[in-house]
Amino acid sequence: MAVTVDQRTRAEPAVARRREANPALVQHARERAESVQNRVADRITAFAGSMRFVYLHVLWFAAWIGFRIEHYPYGLLTMIVSLEAIFLSTFVMISQNRADAKHQAIADLQWNTVQDEDKQNQELLDLSRQILDLTKAVHAYTAGRAPAPEQSP
Repeated sequence: MAVTVDQRTRAEPAVARRREANPALVQHARERAESVQNRVADRITAFAGSMRFVYLHVLWFAAWIGFRIEHYPYGLLTMIVSLEAIFLSTFVMISQNRADAKHQAIADLQWNTVQDEDKQNQELLDLSRQILDLTKAVHAYTAGRAPAPEQSP
């Protein structure tokens, strides 16, 4: 049975498929790493978005209820979980802002690339026009008549 390209791509480890880092993202990460607050927020967000965080909470809730730290309706546990939810929602918003900043950095880099390519295209068009004018002049010269001056649009 033949293996398709799609199956090979899925079978490769993610590390092998990783591309070279975008320079705008490298610069953005460097700027974020300069702030202690950003580094702390990034680590908390990374931990809160992991399965270790989920397992830790399952164990914590089971222990809280199993060891009867307090009785039903678990007022203290409810308050702790509510406070944690407030802080975690704040970290989610921080993470979203970070993602937005990354997207903006990439968009800015792409816009600069588009501007550079547009400038290069204009230069190529100018060179093409000059080559066309020279070609017409050579044809006119070889035909034995003087070249008529061209007007650029």
